[in-house]
Amino acid sequence: MRGTPLAGTGALLRLALRRDRVLIPVWVLATAGLVVSMPRSLGAVYGTAAERAVNAASMNANGSMRALYGPVFGDSLGALTAWRIGVYGALLAAVTGLIVVVRHTREEEESGRQELLRAGVVGRAAPLTAALLAALVAESALALLVAGGLAGHGAAGALALGAAIGGAGLVFAGVAAVAAQLTESARAAKGLTAAALGAAYVLKAAGDAGTPGGESTLTRLSPLGWVEYVRPFAGERWWVLALFAAAATVSTGAAYVLAGRRDLGMSFLPARPGPAVGRLGSAGALARRLQRGGLLGWSAAFLAAGTAFGGMASGAAEVVGGNEKTRRIIERMGGQSGLTEAFLAAMAGLFGLVAALYVVSCALRPYAEETSGRAEPLLAGPVGRLRWAGGYLAVAFGGSALILAVAGVGLGLGHGSAVGPTIGACLAQLPAVWTVGAVTVLLYGLAPRLAPASWGVAGVLLALGWVGPALDLPRAALNLSPFAHLPKLPGPAGPDWTVLLALTAVAAVLTAAGLAALRRRDLAG
Repeated sequence: MRGTPLAGTGALLRLALRRDRVLIPVWVLATAGLVVSMPRSLGAVYGTAAERAVNAASMNANGSMRALYGPVFGDSLGALTAWRIGVYGALLAAVTGLIVVVRHTREEEESGRQELLRAGVVGRAAPLTAALLAALVAESALALLVAGGLAGHGAAGALALGAAIGGAGLVFAGVAAVAAQLTESARAAKGLTAAALGAAYVLKAAGDAGTPGGESTLTRLSPLGWVEYVRPFAGERWWVLALFAAAATVSTGAAYVLAGRRDLGMSFLPARPGPAVGRLGSAGALARRLQRGGLLGWSAAFLAAGTAFGGMASGAAEVVGGNEKTRRIIERMGGQSGLTEAFLAAMAGLFGLVAALYVVSCALRPYAEETSGRAEPLLAGPVGRLRWAGGYLAVAFGGSALILAVAGVGLGLGHGSAVGPTIGACLAQLPAVWTVGAVTVLLYGLAPRLAPASWGVAGVLLALGWVGPALDLPRAALNLSPFAHLPKLPGPAGPDWTVLLALTAVAAVLTAAGLAALRRRDLAG
C-alpha cells in the first residue's frame, strides 16, 4: 500500500495496540467481568422463577426504575442480566472506544507525534484507520468475552447481548472520530463525545420512563436504547444489530470525509482566540479556568442523579417487596437496618465511587499538559512545579468535595427530607475519594508512563463497590477498597472520625510523595 492513503496502517495499528497493552485489557476485562458476574448476583437475590417474575413486574411498573435500567422483557437470569447491566455495559464500551480513538488521533496531533509519522511513508488516512481498528479490536474482544461468559444461559441471547454492547462501543468510537476532526484539542473531542453519550442516555431514560413496554420513539433514537431493543434472552431481534452497523458506518465515513478536508493540526471548530476574559494571575487560576466547564457538568449530573435517587428512596420498600435477599444486599451496601436509610447510604457510597473517576480525570490533567508539551514553556518561566501541579490538584480535590455536596443536596431534595444528613453522608466519602486521587498523583509523580494505570485502580474499586456486596465477596477482598472502611451514613451511629482522619492522612502522605517525586524527575520529552 506504499503511496496510498492507507500506507503504514498496519504499523500504526501495532503501535497503538502496544501503547494500549494495559489500557484496553483492563477496560475490556473489567467491563466483561461486570456483565458476566451479574447472573450469579441476580441468582443469589432471585432464586426462583416466581421471585424473578415478581421482580420483573414491579420494575416495569416503576417509572424511576425503568428510567434507570430500562424495561424488563423476561424473567430468566439472562433476561434480567440484559436488563440490569446491558445499557451500563454499553456505556463502558462507549468510553473505551472514545478513549482509544481520541488518544490515537487528536492527542497524537496535539503532541506533534503524528506530524513526525506523516513525514515518513504514512498515508493520510492511516492514523484514523489504525485508531478505529484498535477500537474494533477492543470492542470485538469485549463482545466475545460477554458472549462466551453468558453462553450457559442461552447461546443466542449471549451472542445478541455481546454484539449489542460491542456495537454501541463502535458507534461512539465513530462519534469520537468525528469529534476529533471537529475540535482542536483532545479534551474538547472527549467532551463533545461524552456530551453525545450523555444525550443518548437521557433520550433512553426519558423514553423508558414514559413508556412501560420499551417502545418509545425517544428510546429508538438512542444507540443505548437499541441495546434494550435487541431484547437478548427474550426473543432476540437480530435486525436491530444492523442499526449499530449503519450508525458506525455513517459516523466513521463522516470522519474520513472531514479528515480529508482539513490540514494536520487544524479543526473545523477552532478554539476561540484570545485574549481570555478576565485575569489569569497564577497557575492555579489557569487550572481553574481550564477545568471549570467539566466541574459544572459533573455538578449538574450529580445534582440530577441525586434528586432521582432520593425520589426512589421512599419507594425502596415497595421495589424490594418481600424479597429478603434483596433487602440484605441493600443493607450490606448501606450498613443500616432501616431500608430507607440503607438505600440512601448505598447511594451516597455509589456517588463516592463515581466521584473517584472525577478525581482521577482531574489529577491526570498535569499528565496531559506534560505529555502534550504545554507544560514545558510554562515551567520555563517563574512557575515552580509544585505550584503548577498544585493548581490542578486543588481543582481535583476541591471539585470532588463540591460535586459530592451537590449530590447530597439532590438526595435530600429528592427524598423530601433535610439536606444536612444527606450532604454529610456524601461528604463522608471524601477521604476515600482523595485516597484514589492521591494514588494517581503518586503514579504520575513517579513516571508519566504509570499515570494511566490510575484508571485501572479506579475501575477495580468501582467493581468492588458495585457488585461486591451482591456477589457476597469475602470481607478481605472488599477491604482492599478504601470505601469499604467508611462509615455508612446517614444513620444513628454517626461518623467514625478515626477512620475518616486516618484515610485523609493516607491521602495527604501519598500526595506529598507524588509531588516530591514530580519535583525530582525530568519532564517527559
